[in-house]
Amino acid sequence: MAKQMKQVMDIRASKGITVGQSNEHQRRWSEKGWNNATATGNYDRSREPLNFEIKKGGIISSVDKRKSIPQLMAENLAERGIKDPNEGRETPKYRTVVNFIFGGTRERMHEIAFGNQKVDLTQGVDNSHIKRSPDIERWAQDVYRFANDKWGEENIVAFIVHLDETNPHVHMTLLPIDKDKKFAFKKMFAGKDKYQYKEIMLALHDELAKVNEKWGLMRGDSIAVTGAKHRTTEEYKRELSGQCTTLEGQIEENKRILKQLYDEIRFAEKRVKGLTTMTLNLEQRKDELEKEIATVNEELKNGKGNSEELHERIKKLDNDLQKVLDNLADKQAKLEQANEQLDELKSLKDKAKDMTEQYQQQLRLSTSNLTQQVRFRLADVLLDDLIRDFKKLLPTLSLGTKESLDDSLLQNMAERGEDIIKCAIFLYANLVDQATNFAKGHGGGGGGSDLPWGRKDDEDDRAWARRCLMMAHRMMKPTGKNIRR
Repeated sequence: MAKQMKQVMDIRASKGITVGQSNEHQRRWSEKGWNNATATGNYDRSREPLNFEIKKGGIISSVDKRKSIPQLMAENLAERGIKDPNEGRETPKYRTVVNFIFGGTRERMHEIAFGNQKVDLTQGVDNSHIKRSPDIERWAQDVYRFANDKWGEENIVAFIVHLDETNPHVHMTLLPIDKDKKFAFKKMFAGKDKYQYKEIMLALHDELAKVNEKWGLMRGDSIAVTGAKHRTTEEYKRELSGQCTTLEGQIEENKRILKQLYDEIRFAEKRVKGLTTMTLNLEQRKDELEKEIATVNEELKNGKGNSEELHERIKKLDNDLQKVLDNLADKQAKLEQANEQLDELKSLKDKAKDMTEQYQQQLRLSTSNLTQQVRFRLADVLLDDLIRDFKKLLPTLSLGTKESLDDSLLQNMAERGEDIIKCAIFLYANLVDQATNFAKGHGGGGGGSDLPWGRKDDEDDRAWARRCLMMAHRMMKPTGKNIRR
């Protein structure tokens, strides 16, 4: 079966954007920053010239590195007369930025970005011969228009397309500002509670899927409708075992990278601290020399002391001041560079940490899936054995015992278990009409309750499945009332 190509839309809110994050998006790195990035991440510097951004009006442009994204954000707000609610706060409080990543399955994104060209993803390989396909520009413009129509072009601070990593993708920096020119992340994205948030996110993925359909990127189907993919236990075990081994390896590799980054951050912090102290000392010495020069000039003006000696003293002080100024300029430049490197390292550290957490979550999910699959297979076998044994035992039971089991789930499962299970599957998928029609068409009454049907907000999979089975049991009885949706 051909592999399905899926779309990706990752949404994360933050209380602003750091220079380090901005540098990563814009590739606004120093030589050392690039060395750190290529050594610890999936960056290919030879493909960096392929990156581009989309500016107002959907215009394709090379990535403009003259201003950082925080600067662009500040200018955007100033032009619109909107105040950043986190401005002046020691600790940011409000979610003023929504960071999006748009992309899809790697194979399809490579086709869109590079056509038939094969990119060698081996670290350190030269891919400078690779050309950017016009399709990736058109796809990015489609996604840009989607964001423009949905949240307003004025709220898009940056829209940068990366073609120099393992999987081509877009980074969009969005301001969650409503039509009243107010920051409104909760209203626009979070909703009033987790249920409304889920509805908003599901709707967003559905809307994006309409854009991505022509690019061969599909939206994932809901498990509630499709059911889980059936595998034999061995197939499932082999697949998940392979996943876990890979994920565990990725987790260990990222832990190693994180340790290295923490060490470099500690060294960079010491360097920043040392340069800051030197800069403060030089500024203090500069102030002292300027005051001393002013005092000597005042003495010379008032005719105090030997004029020749005072001139010599001023000359020496001027020389000393110039040396201090040169040294201060040097240290300030180094301090600025050291701060940039520190921001870059912290940004890489945050990215590595996020990736590690994602891998750990995937590993937990994989382990949980395997446990659930084994539980399902054991329960399936147990149910079959119980029903088969009960069928054999039923003729030997006394009349009184048989009467006590009349209309019980066990007896009905023994007599028509397959129909009850099929009806329960329709109910589990919330296909009430199909469940009702199935029950009526297979000897049941199609009813059992006057209450509205549907999954409760706080109901887990197990409790929901149990309720569906009990309802199917009632619906497959010869008489009963119809349930309402």
